[in-house]
Amino acid sequence: MPQTHSQSLEREIESLRDEIRRHEELYHVYDNPEISDAEYDALFARLKQLEEEHPELVTPDSPTQRVGGRPAEGFAEYVHRRPMLSLDNSYNIEDLRAFDERCRRLADGRAFEYVAELKIDGLSISVHYQDGVLVRGVTRGDGRVGEDVTQNVRTIRTIPLRLKTGDKKIEAKVEVRGEAYLSRSVFEKINAEREEEGQARFANPRNAAAGTIRQLDPKIVAARRLDMFAYDVITGVTKPFNSHWDALNWLERAGFRVNENRALCSSIEEVIDFCNRMETKRDELGYEIDGVVVKVNSTALQDEFGATAKAPRWAIAYKYPARQATTKVLSIVVQVGRTGALTPVANLEPVQLAGTTVARATLHNEDEIKRLDLRVGDYVLIEKSGEIIPKVLKVVESKRTGEEKRFRMPKKCPVCGGVISRPEGEVVSRCVAADCPAQLKARLLHFASRRAMRIEGLGEALVEQLVEKKMVADVGDLYRLKLEDFAGLERMAEKSASNLMAQIEASKSRDLPHLIYGLGIRHVGERTAGILARHFRSLDRLSKATVEEIDDIHEIGMTVAQSVRDWFDDAGNLYLTERLCEAGVRTEMEGGAKVFEDEAFAGKQFVLTGKLDTLTRDEARALIEARGGRVTSTVSKKTDYIVAGDDAGSKLDKAQALGLRVIDEAALKEMLG
Repeated sequence: MPQTHSQSLEREIESLRDEIRRHEELYHVYDNPEISDAEYDALFARLKQLEEEHPELVTPDSPTQRVGGRPAEGFAEYVHRRPMLSLDNSYNIEDLRAFDERCRRLADGRAFEYVAELKIDGLSISVHYQDGVLVRGVTRGDGRVGEDVTQNVRTIRTIPLRLKTGDKKIEAKVEVRGEAYLSRSVFEKINAEREEEGQARFANPRNAAAGTIRQLDPKIVAARRLDMFAYDVITGVTKPFNSHWDALNWLERAGFRVNENRALCSSIEEVIDFCNRMETKRDELGYEIDGVVVKVNSTALQDEFGATAKAPRWAIAYKYPARQATTKVLSIVVQVGRTGALTPVANLEPVQLAGTTVARATLHNEDEIKRLDLRVGDYVLIEKSGEIIPKVLKVVESKRTGEEKRFRMPKKCPVCGGVISRPEGEVVSRCVAADCPAQLKARLLHFASRRAMRIEGLGEALVEQLVEKKMVADVGDLYRLKLEDFAGLERMAEKSASNLMAQIEASKSRDLPHLIYGLGIRHVGERTAGILARHFRSLDRLSKATVEEIDDIHEIGMTVAQSVRDWFDDAGNLYLTERLCEAGVRTEMEGGAKVFEDEAFAGKQFVLTGKLDTLTRDEARALIEARGGRVTSTVSKKTDYIVAGDDAGSKLDKAQALGLRVIDEAALKEMLG
């Protein structure tokens, strides 16, 4: 039967798309082009012409749709279905061997492999596909909540708009995680262009990449030519492959760029050999790396090993020695943090280090200064590793002239003149004055930060004025401010003040984990705040919890429990929480303060196997974890319950052989109430 003109046109358009996709992959992913740029441009121009003449035939995954639409007005938040955790760092071979010993203990005699991959110095992003087509791109954000930057992600040529494995079961709803970065050549080109335009140079490729992905105009993002190496794949909240190595191979088949410098290692000694080899090649690569990521290959063991409050137990980042430099200490100042901690900081002669200009270095505490025998006027060797501010490694004593001056920690707080306390056994000195303005400024900035209550516009300059003019005495006073209160403040026009008031009002709706983190309780980071919020579900219940009740929570230890209890035992802090509630700040998890009875689940380990009748695996997992239980994919003697559905298979056989308790879906639902 002869083709109609419409059918012929559709075939030509789809053929062009397929050909362009193939050449894009050859060029961007494999660095192996088959045609010239002019020939590629001709194909692209023909496709664009046909789509402009027939807009009804344009599809979201067409190569012409990588850059389109108007600049965004802002980025919506997106909650990751599976948190994007950070990694624990190691800085020497002994740390790697200690990590291996911990993994061997957790594996309880079972053999396993590692995968070693380069640690790209960029930013983590997550891309989502529905039925094989790219539908969303998200930044890592705080690990739990990122920003939807889909239009910008579409401009990254090493991220396919359509997957090509044909594996419909996986492609139906899949998330791919990777590291976005700028190559060295592109970074230098961008900086050269910025200099010609009279703009400031970017400090390093990582900062440039981070700033690029959050540009509101996708055309700017496209012009900067970001790349991405893919490193993980997830379906729902689980991993679809038995091993990480299989996942990396699938990502290559799907059309992603996966770093070729990776190794499957049968022992930690092979991992160490890989780390050493890659360090010698570090400067030959076309992109920046700062180490090697080491992961347990088995996804079943990954699930079983689990995670701490901030990082998985089955992976570690081996960090290469940072770039070092020698410079002079001009002075030493003491900063006061939100907990009253006094931190000495060295002001340095500016020096270039790891692509940035460094003018300060942390000295940590008084004991560290004594250990270094550091004096004002000394030349020092500094190092920049994972920290934002570099640290001093040692004093270059051969450069001393005799004019250097010893430093003494102040006897009183350098900001408020209050009493300084250093409890026995601690290395940190603290200002104990409750009204210390330096602590208040730091607490306000922490409370307003993006990862806490996210009050945009409440920066250092404004906080300085609010504290100095005694307009706020604690974070609760932010919600008493009125528009007229900002009149007369520097750089606060009426529009700026109105915008800030709107931000303060919007912060009342932030969820409970952000509020708990924003309160600045010692030892309570973002992940711990989330665990506490999900367990107690209201600030009131948390405030009344005993140390033992808090310590009993999975992943919460005695140090955190005591710190939380101490914070709420302070009358001023308790009064603050009451005022926050009165101001309309959300102090309960969505759905109220109800807490499910979790005695049957707390600390228990479940394995789901077979097909359940009324619940999906993800639904069952969520219900169990919401009550304090833990779901793993491996049956072991540590398993408390096997939830068996139809076609349970070998996991059920192993459970019965071990004499484990096996329940069906009905029994699980009865436990859930």
